[in-house]
Amino acid sequence: MMYAIEMYFDKVTEEKIMRLAQKIADAGLSTKYLEWKTRPHVTLAVYNDIDVDRCAQLLEKFANDHKTFPALFDAVGMFNYTKTIFLSPIMTRSIYELHSELYVLMQEFEASAWAWYKQPDCWVPHCTVALTSEDEENVFYKASDLVLHAFKKLEGVYTSVGLVKITFPV
Repeated sequence: MMYAIEMYFDKVTEEKIMRLAQKIADAGLSTKYLEWKTRPHVTLAVYNDIDVDRCAQLLEKFANDHKTFPALFDAVGMFNYTKTIFLSPIMTRSIYELHSELYVLMQEFEASAWAWYKQPDCWVPHCTVALTSEDEENVFYKASDLVLHAFKKLEGVYTSVGLVKITFPV
């Protein structure tokens, strides 16, 4: 099984991000992100297999020890190799320190962590709005263009973290 630790936003920010993802679907480009039925989030860690109870226990204490902080988005990014389009949060001390602390806390699960999340200094925080790898090649470029034109600077709040079980196919 695969599991992710995700950081979530306030309701208004979630709705704005979902509207952007919905625009991509409404344009007839890609619906894969919406098919996942996931909340907008920034992924903090991904593991192939973990002791769920232990992880949940650690995560609950971690969440209780942290307060909400600003979520600031001012850029759009893309992972060309996975054809993923995302909003890129501004890297603040708060998000960097939260990720670094979580990395240390979850060291016992490090062996099963995805490579992208194994080093706190080598992390690309992002909030996905489109997954186009299963679509025709031109969809990635059309959806990217749509997002680049539609996206406006976004200011919200990171409010919570959660542990999510990931299953394929969606």
